[in-house]
Amino acid sequence: MPKKFKSLDYLLKPDNKFNSKLITKFVNSMMWDGKKNASTKILYKALDEVAKKINDAAPIDIFNKALDNVKPQVEVRPKRIGGATYQVPMAVPPKRQVSLAIRWILLSTRKKKGKPMHLKLADELAAAYKGEGDAMMFRQNVHKMAEANKAFAHFAY
Repeated sequence: MPKKFKSLDYLLKPDNKFNSKLITKFVNSMMWDGKKNASTKILYKALDEVAKKINDAAPIDIFNKALDNVKPQVEVRPKRIGGATYQVPMAVPPKRQVSLAIRWILLSTRKKKGKPMHLKLADELAAAYKGEGDAMMFRQNVHKMAEANKAFAHFAY
């Protein structure tokens, strides 16, 4: 096996309902213990709930806009220079943007207690669609850190 595994996007099959590879990627990230069918049902229920809350758009459009809102544009990466480690702001590659957005939405969804998963996910997707919520806080914190370390931008490799 190679030292660093890279996922192969061309092997990813689009989901049945929306024909979207992004939905499949989200389901695969949400899945626990190989329960893909359960994760798919939860996501579809959540998208139906979001579509009821936000009447002006299709569920897939809401999902895509929520993910686009949460995607970070810059992040800080540590770089060691002359014995000191600097946090250097760098642009985030597109694949990492998507994976971070998915991870942050799921993290903030799982943090909430007291509701079924599809309702928590629907609330988080609706909040991300509007540009608010915990997932957006993750993004804002990353952007703030990059802004604070803008002085070290000339160290970018």
